[in-house]
Amino acid sequence: MSNKAFQRTYTRLEAITKATVTLHAQGVSNDELATVAGRLAQVVKIKGDLITLQVFAGTEGIPTNAEVLFHGEPPTLAVSEALSGRFFNAYGDPIDGGPKVEGELRQIGGPSVNPYKRKQPSQLIPTGIAGIDLNNTLVSGQKIPFFADPDQPYNAVMAQVALRADVDKIILGGMGLSNDDYLYFRHEFESAGALNKIISFVNTTDQPPVERLLIPDMALTAAEFFAVDKNEKVLVLLTDMTLYADALSIVSNRMDQIPSKDSMPGSLYSDLAKIYEKAVQLPSGGSITIIAVTTLNDGDITHAIPDNTGYITEGQLYLRADTDTGKVIIDPFRSLSRLKQLVQGKQTREDHSQVMNASVRLYADAQNAKTKMENGFDLSDYDRRCLEYAKAYAIEILSIDVNIGLTEMLDTCWKLFARFFSKAETGIKQAMIDKYWPAE
Repeated sequence: MSNKAFQRTYTRLEAITKATVTLHAQGVSNDELATVAGRLAQVVKIKGDLITLQVFAGTEGIPTNAEVLFHGEPPTLAVSEALSGRFFNAYGDPIDGGPKVEGELRQIGGPSVNPYKRKQPSQLIPTGIAGIDLNNTLVSGQKIPFFADPDQPYNAVMAQVALRADVDKIILGGMGLSNDDYLYFRHEFESAGALNKIISFVNTTDQPPVERLLIPDMALTAAEFFAVDKNEKVLVLLTDMTLYADALSIVSNRMDQIPSKDSMPGSLYSDLAKIYEKAVQLPSGGSITIIAVTTLNDGDITHAIPDNTGYITEGQLYLRADTDTGKVIIDPFRSLSRLKQLVQGKQTREDHSQVMNASVRLYADAQNAKTKMENGFDLSDYDRRCLEYAKAYAIEILSIDVNIGLTEMLDTCWKLFARFFSKAETGIKQAMIDKYWPAE
């Protein structure tokens, strides 16, 4: 017998705020969905029989005698292979003109995988972007954010990662996307002929911000179906987590909760961790890897959102514009993958970590030379070569529009070393130099 038979209707509201309504009701569960005066809402607080509902589209115009209908269940997603290649909204309804997906209904936002059933990540996930694969190699089951200023082309980077990553399924959770961004993703995926392995859940700027809160849970419920049930390698892309956190603060402010740092809710850490901790490498071979975008406010890395994110995730990828070349690069100094040593030299060529360390050290020497130049000091011959090397390295390796395989990345670095430096100046072990130094 379905819950529908027991749906209860109430018509007396005790209180109305900008985003919530409160009423007395019996037998209601947390996160349950309801309809208030025809608008979708969700239970966010239960105190005895006093129930607070968050109304997704806002409460303007709702009268105190509005009809409240409880659905008897939290938000769910129908999971099946038919999700592939489709675009959905925050409620899991199709927005691409295709049919509704039939499948097993799963509650969204459940607990993450039992730590006992997890395995140490050890599978390389190549993205084709050298700033990631060479210097900050990603591992399946990892959780890592892109930190970027709002004017950086982070959505383009996300689309590139989606199309190049060597995984079985890619799930995009788009929060607060402009209509242009949504159409951009759709066009990129369709024109690359890769739609069959991509599933997208999208909330655009013209939809209520509070709906964004459902997007990560929808995306991760789909991810768990493919990773746990189907043993597939799944990559989840979430953009933009700053807009997700802003939606959290809208709700907590409207519920008169006292904000903590940077006017964010006190629950921010656990709200973010609940999402990121879904990343997992399963012993069966399935995995969920999460790459998220966190936009920075004026480059402020100490803001509560990136600050909390950094404690939860295993590193970060930092996007910035390189003033010397005009390219957008993945900054080798501020980016970090805490799991890269699990695959470097094990699943990649033996010279990987030596080449990475030498290339970043020489790039650092170039920054020192630049500081000397700006302060009016004379440059040595080595300084000048470092500056030339840094430009070539930014264009041929760090730039986000470089799309090459790992072996080619390593070979490119060796060619750059040979072009600008002597063998001794690279500081690489002689055995590696003998093996990989390009022939004259």
